[in-house]
Amino acid sequence: MQRRTMLGGAAGAALALAFASRANAEEIPSMPELTGPPTAGPYDVTFPETPARLRYGSCREARLTPAHIARIAPGLDAFMEGPAPAFPGYTVLAARDGVVVEHAAGGHRLRYSGWDEATKTAVELPREELLPAARDTVYDLASISKLFTATVTGALMDEGRIDLKLPVVDYLPDFDALDPQKTPITLGHLLSHTSGMIAFINLYDLPDEQSRMEAIYARPLRRPPGSGYEYSDLNLIVLGKILEIVAEKPLDVLVDEIICEPLGLRDTGYNPVDRARTAATEFQPWTGRSVVHGQVHDENAWAFGGVAGHAGVFATAWDLAVFGQMILNGGRHDGTEVLTENTARLVFTDMNAGMGESAARGLGWQLGQRWYMDAMSSPVTVGHTGYTGTSLVLDPLAGTLLVLLTNRVHPTRNRGTASAYRRAASRPMGRAVPVRIKDRAWYAGQADAATATLTGMLPRAVSGAKASFKLWYDTEATDVGVLEASPDGAVWTAVPLDLRTEDHCWRVEGVFSGFAGRQWIDAEAVLPQGTSRVRWRYTSDPNYQGRGVYVEKVRVREGRALLCEDADLEPDGWELVGD
Repeated sequence: MQRRTMLGGAAGAALALAFASRANAEEIPSMPELTGPPTAGPYDVTFPETPARLRYGSCREARLTPAHIARIAPGLDAFMEGPAPAFPGYTVLAARDGVVVEHAAGGHRLRYSGWDEATKTAVELPREELLPAARDTVYDLASISKLFTATVTGALMDEGRIDLKLPVVDYLPDFDALDPQKTPITLGHLLSHTSGMIAFINLYDLPDEQSRMEAIYARPLRRPPGSGYEYSDLNLIVLGKILEIVAEKPLDVLVDEIICEPLGLRDTGYNPVDRARTAATEFQPWTGRSVVHGQVHDENAWAFGGVAGHAGVFATAWDLAVFGQMILNGGRHDGTEVLTENTARLVFTDMNAGMGESAARGLGWQLGQRWYMDAMSSPVTVGHTGYTGTSLVLDPLAGTLLVLLTNRVHPTRNRGTASAYRRAASRPMGRAVPVRIKDRAWYAGQADAATATLTGMLPRAVSGAKASFKLWYDTEATDVGVLEASPDGAVWTAVPLDLRTEDHCWRVEGVFSGFAGRQWIDAEAVLPQGTSRVRWRYTSDPNYQGRGVYVEKVRVREGRALLCEDADLEPDGWELVGD
């Protein structure tokens, strides 16, 4: 898969203006190079001329580091330990450029018969009735179903049957009958969660579909359409109904005909037939169900007969990986085109630019959400999570794909509420993509809430000395690296850095963090008068991680005298690595 120099966020902003246009628009023009630090936008996402076909292979074929891939499954196993595991079972699949290097399962797809609310304990099944999780276990994807609704939307855009700029009432005339404030809402507002509708309302105890839809129509808006972001199931429920009206077919039939059949996804769809292979979910006596098994977990989707725009799709990890690889391929897989390339690029284009990082959305997909993408994050990394404990992450810059399916709501939704287990998979996956190092480089690690230092002692206090080194960094914005100087080892001062790549140059006041194009950077600094020590410090907060910080080819010179180089550095938390 070809990679390309990062062009920047301005490209994304330009493409976002064209988001709602027909997907068969004329070819996207090349964008000019930008100054300042590198970033990435949708123009930096390149699709392979020959679409990658998902297949099993080795880490060597995939150009991934085996030691880090080997950490994924044990890291997930740890979350099943103790009296209150984050989830009872999982299936995980990791791939790069279509080569699957990890496909593993652990724990149980069925472990409990209920939940004792009085004692807040799970009721275990007898050992002989437990069902293990397997690589072909079928999981309730929960909100990952929204990606299937979005893909059907994209396909209808390609056919000219849907226009995201048009108001919902053009397709669904009753939409504003009970609330005229909804009249301006467009299909694009629904897909980007900027309609102003509330996140959730209880629909499952209403008697029929008409009453459920009318409850959505009547609910007052939180804010004017287009003025802000709020993730809402109601958006995709409405969008799903529009797709049915436009295509004159039920949503489950559309998903099957447009996505599943062409891609050969035999285990993907709504209302699974083979209950025994599905992962059980929650104990739900309030819906008149016991442990939900083989039915959709989401109460509102269940009320719609298991088929809704926001939830209801079941799949195996393999099927979901094929779906993800199709997106990485630009809408194609194994001779089938589900989306045109222009529409597939909209997946990586932020519809909500300027609304904050948490609001970043492409064609139904989330963009750059480090809370579960962790070290796989970039400005164009896309994915989605599901309430049942599922996630899908695609990093188009690295060509990597990660599927994690769990049944964390079995037997209660009060377990596994944090996404630490998702990061436990995405962190080593991100780390497994090697950095190009000729020999060895110093690496600061990926520890949360930690400080790592790499210190060089100079033979004397210097005057007019300069430091030069190669720098590679890809971090969370709040995890920072810095070059510091000290006259005595007690007081340290950040040293301004001049940073340069082939296409970019910029200056920082000592501190660097964030995304820098995942490339080696030439760094230079003038050390303060009287410096006798230099050090590189990496400090992380308690939450998330990026790929990390690397330093190599260190040279500290005073005139022609070489005072310090790589071999003279003393690490505390740093290590010499080859990847």
